[in-house]
Amino acid sequence: MLIGLEIKNFAIVSNLSTEWHGGMTAITGETGAGKSIAIDALSLCLGERAEASAVRPGTDRAEICAQFDIKNLPLAQAFLDSQLLSNGDDECLLRRVICKNGRSKSYINGSPVTAAQLKELGQFLISIHGQHAHQHLLKNEHQLNLLDDYAGHQHLVLNVKQAFNTHQALQREFKQLQQQQQQYAAQKQLLEYQVAELDEFALQDGEFAAIEAEHYKLSHSQTLLSACQAELQQLYENDEQNACSLLQHSAQRFVELASYDESLTNIAELLSEAAVQVEEASREIRDYAEQTDLDPGRLMEVETRLTGAMDLARKHHIKPEQLVEFHHNITEELQSISNNNDRLAQLDNDIEQALIDYKATAEALSKSRENAAKTLNKLISASMSNLSMENGRFKIMLTQEPDKVPNSIGFDTVSFLVSTNPGQPLQPLSKVASGGELSRISLAIQVIIAQKVTTPTLIFDEVDVGISGPTASAVGKLLRQLGKSTQVICVTHLPQVASSGHQQFFVAKEVTKGATFTHMKELNDDGRIDEIARLLAGDNISQMAKANAKELIMAHA
Repeated sequence: MLIGLEIKNFAIVSNLSTEWHGGMTAITGETGAGKSIAIDALSLCLGERAEASAVRPGTDRAEICAQFDIKNLPLAQAFLDSQLLSNGDDECLLRRVICKNGRSKSYINGSPVTAAQLKELGQFLISIHGQHAHQHLLKNEHQLNLLDDYAGHQHLVLNVKQAFNTHQALQREFKQLQQQQQQYAAQKQLLEYQVAELDEFALQDGEFAAIEAEHYKLSHSQTLLSACQAELQQLYENDEQNACSLLQHSAQRFVELASYDESLTNIAELLSEAAVQVEEASREIRDYAEQTDLDPGRLMEVETRLTGAMDLARKHHIKPEQLVEFHHNITEELQSISNNNDRLAQLDNDIEQALIDYKATAEALSKSRENAAKTLNKLISASMSNLSMENGRFKIMLTQEPDKVPNSIGFDTVSFLVSTNPGQPLQPLSKVASGGELSRISLAIQVIIAQKVTTPTLIFDEVDVGISGPTASAVGKLLRQLGKSTQVICVTHLPQVASSGHQQFFVAKEVTKGATFTHMKELNDDGRIDEIARLLAGDNISQMAKANAKELIMAHA
């Protein structure tokens, strides 16, 4: 429930602070005084688009703060908790600042937020019904939304939308895969050839580096063998003189010399160890030479394998070391293309099942709409009678087309039909209702929908345009009755409606030193009598007008 509203430098308002109560609050004032200024400001505070023109001329920025009691609003509390915006108590403060350059800043409980977050929270706080709402009533899409709002079956609406989205997504994937299949036809043939060629060559991971090293060794095997044999002679096998025997001789000599000088012992040991190392190296050289064969056949085999790998790499414009990875990648690509046929077949079945699911959810929504429409027909027809259309009849015509292309709202198209005179057949609202009748029908629908939706605060901005006399009294009673279950704020020019309020605000405009100011104040009992009398009789308020005004107010006491 709205409990406070502060407006600074907004349009022709300089500074305005108001407190609000439950029940029905009427807002009245002279023509052009800006009776809707508070609602316009409140709309901005709830996330509507801000423009630089909203800032009062000569000031830098406009600021609007709206305070709400949310202790009985679980949806609003849940939103604040989910967005980490709760302040831990039963009140919520919304604030919007609009700069003269058109930029704006938004806050919830002091934390910066986006205008979209304000709007999302606002749907749990206030519902505004403008003076042009009856024009929207002529649109079939809006009519369907009203029916869904009254039915309260948002879970069914969401189910249909989700089923539709699933069906659409599957169809998009199917179409995309079909296009890919056509594009990949030639590519698949090439990939099949390339994969078959690489499969046949069957190069293993790390094999190219291994055969490259083996080829290098085999191509130098003669050099390796000759060098090993020559060095083996020099180191160990030459009978006349070799390194090993020379080292052994020197080691023995220094052993003898060490008997004269012990400091030579270390040299003798080093030479002895060197002789041992040379002997060990000679044995390994002999083993290597014995294992090294001159094998032209193996060299040719390795050379053929190496050349084949290099030719394949050159063919695919890659390095030979990348052949194994390339082989793996194009094999996967070919498998993916081949799998598309299986996926297309699966998608065909999935699309068929998704369509069955869509039709089932849409049918459930249609049945719920039918039930709600039957109830709404009776309620609106009765309300029309109360609004001086005694012979009025209202009917929601639902047309179901289960075989049409799926859409996000289901099978149904809707049309509001009405008959306002005896013997007149039901016809579309746009063809038979006059401006005043349309306004009354719109009001009846809005009030009935509002009672079902149970928005905590309902604002009616001059929705009583085009009505007067007994009808105006009926409208007043209707809004006051609604005010027993929810907060109702109504901008009106009718004394019958204004007198129905539990409280009343008066809006006035004045010009001071060339500047225009709008003021808004809550009226006491005497002030209400004077204002209702003004609405009845104009500026020349007589005692009779006051008496009539008092009588109107007392009728609702």
